[in-house]
Amino acid sequence: MGISAGRSVRLFLVDGAPTGMMTAEILSWTGRALVAPRSRLPDILKRPEARGTGVYFLVGDDPKIPAQQLVYIGKSTNIGERIRTHDNNKDFWDRLCIVTSKDQNLTEAHVGFLESRLIARALDARRASVENGTAPNYASLPESDVADMLYWGEQIALLLPVLGFEFLRELPKPATIQGTTNVESNAPTARLDLELRDSKYGVVARAFEADGEYIVLSGSTARAGGDYVNTYAGLRQQLIDAGKLSKTDDPKLLSFTQDVTFTSPSAASAVILNRNDNGRSSWRVTPSGKTLAEWQNEQAARAAASAEKMESVGAAS
Repeated sequence: MGISAGRSVRLFLVDGAPTGMMTAEILSWTGRALVAPRSRLPDILKRPEARGTGVYFLVGDDPKIPAQQLVYIGKSTNIGERIRTHDNNKDFWDRLCIVTSKDQNLTEAHVGFLESRLIARALDARRASVENGTAPNYASLPESDVADMLYWGEQIALLLPVLGFEFLRELPKPATIQGTTNVESNAPTARLDLELRDSKYGVVARAFEADGEYIVLSGSTARAGGDYVNTYAGLRQQLIDAGKLSKTDDPKLLSFTQDVTFTSPSAASAVILNRNDNGRSSWRVTPSGKTLAEWQNEQAARAAASAEKMESVGAAS
């Protein structure tokens, strides 16, 4: 995976407030997103985006799984009217995102195809519960239209995380991450392999960091017991209830049945050790054996030295 080219995203705060209505556009793309809280539904329905053809996302907390989002993905030739009918039978959502075309070139067939692709992508990503359940099948489009809608899907998947919606973002996979492991550089695509061991309880966990997330690998073990204070006890129990952490033949250990993504190294280590923990000290970079904190500090020092050298060269010239 090479370094992606930079992209420009233009945000406009319709109300002048960061928590109100917002539009978002990627320059050179004809799509436009409108994001707003549910409390602004009457104002949303007055917007031109709500009267157009496009796809939309209803997003809120999953009442069945604490700390996980629930999303409904839909399409319509009159989005506002469709959302208004949802208002009486979908209680979970508190944020809405509408995606339409600025040049109004989307057809019902286009958004049907796009809806199906986006539902499938959200299901594959497994970052949120998807109320749709399955992706509907739609009649095929002409080859050129398929290419256009695939492009639209990629732009939507790129834009939504900028707006705080993660459900379309694919989870990093070890087999698909290219490049030298733990390279001594600041390349953002370098994979960082990590290991956590607790010899007292026989815990051995392996993970990797990619794009700011920490993915604990399937087969890693975690403490089964513990009576320590743990800020992440709720998350740990959620993983157990979901079957992602399960019992082993050793009563002292649990095992990860699939790769699990965490937002910080401390969240991962706290779940594994079943106590509050500084993950930057517990995780060690392989094969060097340095703690994550030591490795990160070395990288920061190297970057600072490189920047200082560049400034010196620039001043001398």
